[in-house]
Amino acid sequence: MTSEDPSGAALPATTSLANRYGGQKRAFGGKTRRNILIAGLLVAIGLLAWITMAPSGPSVSYKDVGYSSTDATQSEADFQVTKDPGATAKCAVKALDSTFGVVGWKVVVIGPNDPKASADGGQTTVHRTILRTESQAVSASVDNCWIDSNGK
Repeated sequence: MTSEDPSGAALPATTSLANRYGGQKRAFGGKTRRNILIAGLLVAIGLLAWITMAPSGPSVSYKDVGYSSTDATQSEADFQVTKDPGATAKCAVKALDSTFGVVGWKVVVIGPNDPKASADGGQTTVHRTILRTESQAVSASVDNCWIDSNGK
């Protein structure tokens, strides 16, 4: 395929296409590619350092041990809490009826532990709390625990 320029001479097809649609795009040069790669690596290293060095807050975990329901107005929940011995935690304990409706709720404050109180340095303690209930409960368990930032 050829075309003619204004003087009537034949032009190669690639030249006429370049005039019509623009020239070929240039690829990044070696220096530009290297700079982009270095910038990407620096961002990745910075992100990794930020994730690694970010302060993680104190943690708390809990485990339900058991429950008992003495009558329609009260239930007991037994649970373990593992936390830093010097921290104060709060745990929300709930009692449920046979339709999984909440019939009792209580927030229990767990203060600092004696480090000599258990084999793990006072991190794990066992607790029993009594919940008042609106009707007969068929289970009682810890809903959630968190570190009280005002209690330390």
